[in-house]
Amino acid sequence: MVLGFGVVSLAADMVYEGARSVYGPLLASLGASAVVVGLTTGAGEAVALLLRLVSGPLADRTRRYWTLTIFGYGLTAVCVPLLAVTPALGGAGLAVAAVLILAERLGKAVRSPAKSALLADAASRVGMGRGLGVHKALDQVGAFAGPLIVAAIIASSAGLLWPALAALAAPAVVAMLLLFAIRSRAQPSRAAAGGPAPQASPAAGRKSLPARFHWFAVAMALCTAGLVTFGLIGFHLVRAGVVATAAVPLMYAAAMAAGAVAALATGMSYDRAGPWMLVVLPAMIAGVPALVFGGGLPAPVAGILVWGAAVGVQDSTVKALVAELVPRDSRATAYGIFAAVQGAGALAGGAAAGLLYEQSVTSLVAAVALVQAVALLTLIGVLVRNKPSDAVT
Repeated sequence: MVLGFGVVSLAADMVYEGARSVYGPLLASLGASAVVVGLTTGAGEAVALLLRLVSGPLADRTRRYWTLTIFGYGLTAVCVPLLAVTPALGGAGLAVAAVLILAERLGKAVRSPAKSALLADAASRVGMGRGLGVHKALDQVGAFAGPLIVAAIIASSAGLLWPALAALAAPAVVAMLLLFAIRSRAQPSRAAAGGPAPQASPAAGRKSLPARFHWFAVAMALCTAGLVTFGLIGFHLVRAGVVATAAVPLMYAAAMAAGAVAALATGMSYDRAGPWMLVVLPAMIAGVPALVFGGGLPAPVAGILVWGAAVGVQDSTVKALVAELVPRDSRATAYGIFAAVQGAGALAGGAAAGLLYEQSVTSLVAAVALVQAVALLTLIGVLVRNKPSDAVT
């Protein structure tokens, strides 16, 4: 299950991470300002996170983990290639692109809690940190390959974006075929039940979740708010003349490679040293704006690598602690609530980053540093109160 979902994520990430690597330049080519780019990409992340508040409890109550996982991946597989038509739509192109970006993120919201519950159940048998770290590393291979493919196609098509977006239909089909193959090979008893916990009941997910879980969600939401979207980063790199449009997905690919390494390293460390290693996350995020919006090329490259590493930690090791803070049959609900709180942070952070960027980069850097200081203090408060015996399995 861990490796199977890792390979599915590899193919799927080639699709949506390949597209996300050029969201900034795509929206800019359709007439978007920095504020519109920040709002659109921030709202996309909010949709991907906030709506899990609905899809998570739905998965636990109905136990349709596989159904929701397949539907969510299918929505992404359809919406991303359709972005290829937006440059041909004239004045309507920007609105259609924004809708498709939000719909693609909706697919992420639908599938993530259900998939995470299936994956956490499998990972618990090999080490939660290790299992989620290996899955994320495979996931990041796709996130690395997708932008490289997009960059190569853009370079070979005189800077046009639509051929690269259209080409992403191929890995989308592969991802869906792989997903159905894994579903058919799942253990019959679990496949029939639709989920990882045969003892789950319709009341699953309605239990009160621990206070530590909610405070941890707040801490990670503050981290998400401070992590500027790559859409805004790509917008800045092109507008400031730091790199050409074709180089933006290469930068994104490098970030995804850094995320894979960070996921593996922190996942292994989590199993050995425990959740205290997560205190590095706010510090990493605080340093990103000063680097990516700095002068020259070396500083932005370093900032993008740190950005990618932070994303890798958020999507792997952070989820390991979530799984261990809540009851097993409430994991999808917990992941949904956790993501919803992060989504609020993403929406507020995306809008604020776009506005502050237009006014003053210095103000943006200072604001992110302040938010991460609060995030660090909140996280330390959670970890101080967390004991090994508190983990619920």
